[in-house]
Amino acid sequence: MRVVVVGGGIVGLATAFRVQQRIPGSRVIVLEKERALALHQSSHNSGVLHCGLYYKPGSRRARLAVHGIRQMVEFCQTHGIPHEVCGKVVVAATPDEAPRLHELFDRGCQNGLAGLRILNRDELRELEPHAGGVQAIHVPQEGIVDYPAVCEALAGLIRQQGGEIVTGARVTALNREQDGWRAIHTAGETSCDFLVTCAGLYSDRVAELAGQKRAVRIVPFRGEYYLIRPERQFLVRNLIYPVADPRFPFLGVHFTRRIRGGIEAGPNAVLAFAREGYTKHDINIADLVDALAFPGLWRFLGKYGRTCWNEIHRSFSRELFCRSLQHLVPEIQPDDLIPGGSGVRAQAMSPEGSLVDDFHFVQGERQLHVVNAPSPGATSSLAIGEEIAEMVASIQ
Repeated sequence: MRVVVVGGGIVGLATAFRVQQRIPGSRVIVLEKERALALHQSSHNSGVLHCGLYYKPGSRRARLAVHGIRQMVEFCQTHGIPHEVCGKVVVAATPDEAPRLHELFDRGCQNGLAGLRILNRDELRELEPHAGGVQAIHVPQEGIVDYPAVCEALAGLIRQQGGEIVTGARVTALNREQDGWRAIHTAGETSCDFLVTCAGLYSDRVAELAGQKRAVRIVPFRGEYYLIRPERQFLVRNLIYPVADPRFPFLGVHFTRRIRGGIEAGPNAVLAFAREGYTKHDINIADLVDALAFPGLWRFLGKYGRTCWNEIHRSFSRELFCRSLQHLVPEIQPDDLIPGGSGVRAQAMSPEGSLVDDFHFVQGERQLHVVNAPSPGATSSLAIGEEIAEMVASIQ
């Protein structure tokens, strides 16, 4: 069986790897538009191993997060990839947040997380001496990892098993053939029996090339980070997260120890003017027109306009950014922060203006498209790939 996977990020690579495992003798070809692999979401993230605390019980996102973190840790152990299961704390900064904290705890228990416990203020300080807050959840299964190294290892294994990875191959057309598909791309043409697309920030557009209606639309949100100055990194030991604000569908800024050293603070969630808009000045007219023509975006802004404006305001103010961080670590000061990197989330949005809250696959004849794989997509990538491989094998 010939399988083409469009997208050389962590989800695409994990899918290609799992297909090779599930269907021995298959010929797998990965098409990646960039000249190198994993240049976007796979390497522009916080490097956290997420275990499924936040996600709706019974959802694909929850199920694959729980399976995925186990598979990812095992993969890293097997292949010598830097990682650490260091645990994290989710902090209720005020008594008003405590009920939501307990709801999160119940959700994590329903999702099958092991070792969760509620901490009082003194117990929290034992783990994170400089954290504020009245209560917290300790999540011992979570950790940190080098995702670019995971991608490099996956690519090596794909090639070892006879797979092909073609870079500089931006797909421009997907044509149906009698027994499969022909992908037209900037490096040539490739035929296959089954087509899988894992195109991240362009997932909806690539699926449309295969004849799928864009029922949901990718809307890019930029996440910006600060780094903590080395002499102030003692303020954070591992991972410190807030209780998510129910008024906005993102986790909120937090502290993350990086596997290669250093402490990162962020990210925020700012509507971007380009799908690969990593700076405030990046504008892609085609992306912007596409977003503004989508009724779902206007409905989203009708619900969350004030919060979106506050995110933009905070993006331009280190003092405001720091004020948000002080809810978690009161001692942190603006002068402790230096500008860091950024990433862009590929977030699917419905025509009603709601963010799609689960991993979202679209299937057709001899085709499967991963249209939405937000966090914990990287952690869950091997489990996502395993599920897709089963779908591919079922058509043999």
